Amino acid sequence: MQEKKLFLLDAYALIYRSYYAFIKNPRINSKGVNTSAIFGFVNTLEDVLKKENPSHIAVGFDPSGPTFRHEAYELYKAQREETPEVIRQSVPIIKEIIKAYNIPIIEVPGFEADDVIGTLAKLAEKEGFDTYMMTPDKDYGQLVSPHIFIYKPKFGGGDFEVRGVEEIKQKFSIERPEQVIDILGLMGDASDNIPGCPGVGEKTAIKLVNEFGSIENLLCCTDQLKGALRKKVEENKQQIEFSKFLATIKTDVPIIFNEKELLREAINEIRLREIFEELEFRNLADRVLGTTVNKTTVSKTPIQASLFDVFPDENTEEEKYSILSELKTIEHDYQIIDNENKISDLITELENAEYFAFDTETTGIDPISAELVGMSFALQENKAFYVPIPTERDKANQLVNKFKNALENTNSLKIGQNIKYDYIVLRNYGITVKGKFFDTMVAHYLLQPEQRHNMDYLAEIYLKYKTVHIEELIGPKGKNQLSMRQVPIEKISEYAAEDADITLKLKNVFEKELKKEGLEPLFYSIEMPLIRVLAEMEITGVRVDTEALRQSSILLTEKVLQLEQEIYQLAGTEFNVSSARQVGEVLFERLKIDEKAKKTKTGQYSTTEEILEKLRSKHPIVGKILEQRGVKKLLSTYVNALPELINPKTGKIHTSFNQTVTATGRLSSSNPNLQNIPIRDSEGREIRRAFIPDDRCLFFSADYSQIELRIMADLSEDPNMIEAFTSGKDIHAATAAKIYKIPIEEVTPNMRRKAKTANFGIIYGISVFGLSDRLNIPRSEAKELINGYFETYPHIKEYMDKSIQIAREKGYVETISGRKRMLPDINSKNSIVRGYAERNAINAPIQGSAADIIKIAMVRIFDRFEKNGLKARMILQVHDELNFSVPENEIEIVEHIVKEEMENAYQLKVPLIADSGIGKNWLEAH
Repeated sequence: MQEKKLFLLDAYALIYRSYYAFIKNPRINSKGVNTSAIFGFVNTLEDVLKKENPSHIAVGFDPSGPTFRHEAYELYKAQREETPEVIRQSVPIIKEIIKAYNIPIIEVPGFEADDVIGTLAKLAEKEGFDTYMMTPDKDYGQLVSPHIFIYKPKFGGGDFEVRGVEEIKQKFSIERPEQVIDILGLMGDASDNIPGCPGVGEKTAIKLVNEFGSIENLLCCTDQLKGALRKKVEENKQQIEFSKFLATIKTDVPIIFNEKELLREAINEIRLREIFEELEFRNLADRVLGTTVNKTTVSKTPIQASLFDVFPDENTEEEKYSILSELKTIEHDYQIIDNENKISDLITELENAEYFAFDTETTGIDPISAELVGMSFALQENKAFYVPIPTERDKANQLVNKFKNALENTNSLKIGQNIKYDYIVLRNYGITVKGKFFDTMVAHYLLQPEQRHNMDYLAEIYLKYKTVHIEELIGPKGKNQLSMRQVPIEKISEYAAEDADITLKLKNVFEKELKKEGLEPLFYSIEMPLIRVLAEMEITGVRVDTEALRQSSILLTEKVLQLEQEIYQLAGTEFNVSSARQVGEVLFERLKIDEKAKKTKTGQYSTTEEILEKLRSKHPIVGKILEQRGVKKLLSTYVNALPELINPKTGKIHTSFNQTVTATGRLSSSNPNLQNIPIRDSEGREIRRAFIPDDRCLFFSADYSQIELRIMADLSEDPNMIEAFTSGKDIHAATAAKIYKIPIEEVTPNMRRKAKTANFGIIYGISVFGLSDRLNIPRSEAKELINGYFETYPHIKEYMDKSIQIAREKGYVETISGRKRMLPDINSKNSIVRGYAERNAINAPIQGSAADIIKIAMVRIFDRFEKNGLKARMILQVHDELNFSVPENEIEIVEHIVKEEMENAYQLKVPLIADSGIGKNWLEAH
């Protein structure tokens, strides 16, 4: 007989958790819909179904309108923030998804979901069920019994924690789970506005419940209490009793337990796929439903349901129809070009074309080492050509070079999806792709910076077309995955030709969209020329002194061991410093450096960097632990890892510069990420010593001085800040002098430090609490500092308010070059959600404009080097800094060109200043 296992899900608790998990990086689809809450909820549901395989299941929702608690107490939950709009919009869709899963929704007017779940759990227990209440809500602890459990999602991950009777007793230090109600009644619940007893927190509440057993016994025996506590309890007897009433989850809601209705049933795959396709959950659909054969035909119109319309009856469609067309359903002419005549004809056509799309098929994803398997071209929609490339390198070079004139034609537009990759691959075959570029990936990035930009996704969203996926050719990732060279030519030709064809189609869509959105200047003048600059930087690569790294590794390893010995001495015992659990036990149980130490959801003490930084002044061991962690991270992330990333053919590291990752417009780098090398401490700076120029060259570095503050001065037009920059004063000292109302000569280093933190913090929307925390000063002083800042630079406050107002009206903000940052939550009634969008409204135009300016400088510097025939090479970009390998005889002209182009990249109301340095390595130069 199958185990009777019932899962009851607290919908709103899980939906809120899902929404806030994505708050910093929300999932926005092409329709502008924030799908974070929906996506997170479905993932959670899927995890439960797969891991636990319940025999019975239901999802509980709070009803619309007041509950019996609201009727009894008008202020119940009255202080709660407005439900975020995204959650309100997501709930109807989530309900449709639950229905498509054939899972019953339980909702009873006048009662909250926890009351309905509590009642069903108790009824199920009588019928021989083990019931798991899935919720992060601690209040459910009162319901736990030998057959009723809390199934709690763990914080920050997809794992779960099961809490039974023993776990609840241990967590609250009580004799039986029902006493959770008494604890809640005494301590109250701020989130629900349950008052409790004033001045009684969780520790006191637990102590009282342990001593008296229940609130009723406590209130009968208040004469046993002493002092202020007795007074508080006696003066608030009625409030305590009422709080217990509010905190009690009802187990007698008028609802019938029908186990057949709760029986888990098969998913309605047709309806679920329709919903997932409209939400653009492609990967999720494949994971949940499996990949299905697309049965759309040219003659039959596919169903396209709207989530806000009534779904068709589940019995009206017997087959799974998709809204997407695919290769087998459209007329197309894809040709394999595999003889001299065909090759000659194609080359002639390409050489005379105004534009063509092209793509390369290769043996791997690293363009520096990948070899060509084939090339595809498209000059008109639904017609494309695939040219297979021989395996032998000499024959491959001969064939590829027949296309040299076409690819190097400066008069034709080259269209590609991530064209930088193809550019680098072809450079390995002696071809430098020339002419103007149109990269569909970058075009979409400008249109929708926070969405995905891969071709499969773009084809489905903009062309309603399902491409042939690479896994269909070479199989899933893993040791058995094939190389493209192992794929039959008939299969690879269709796949490759389709890539070129789809790229051309996407170009025809995005071209119009860029014009409509006013993004053409940014796209054609900055982002497209930048592709070639980045490609050449990646090809050039950067040299690394492996001997210097080896010496650093020895020194840093010794440093780690030395720090650990010092930590043991301070702790009075040896322990594993790399174990967060053991560190927590030493700090908070052995040394007792914080009586109010927070524990993580797993029950161990939290020892994150943020927490330890706040405790640094409490005990010298904290600083040592932070230092040990920092040195170990340097060792693993850079010192020991960098030599492994050196390309054996070139002897260099070839990092990838990513143009379409950050929402602000900044470049990022990967494999390795060279933009995160720490430079504040001496150990971090030492890593830069290992980056060296080419033979007989010097390392030249130039970076913008306080560019974001200069942009702030320009955008805000604040006369005091403009005057500080135009007069050449130290901006932080000038700020301190104005805030503290003293002559600049009297500004102390500590005053300057505080002003500097305020200067940069304001850009990022720092709060009084944040500034107090950052500077380790009282909040009153932080408040005075911020008030003084806005008195000093009144136009900055006006700019910030204006930026937020513009965002509210338009739904986005723009940089100086018209780059857009979409802010869909700017008008949210939930202050946390809205506050995050408001900070982005202030910062995005500043940070994005800084990104625009350095990109303009990079393109102009590259062009000047080329026109002057210089051998100097740009090798690294790190935020506001550019680095070069420069032959010694070119250093003067390079310094002149770089500073001139950086300082004149854009005309602000204050001067742009580029500081520069020269050395034998990056550290010396910077």
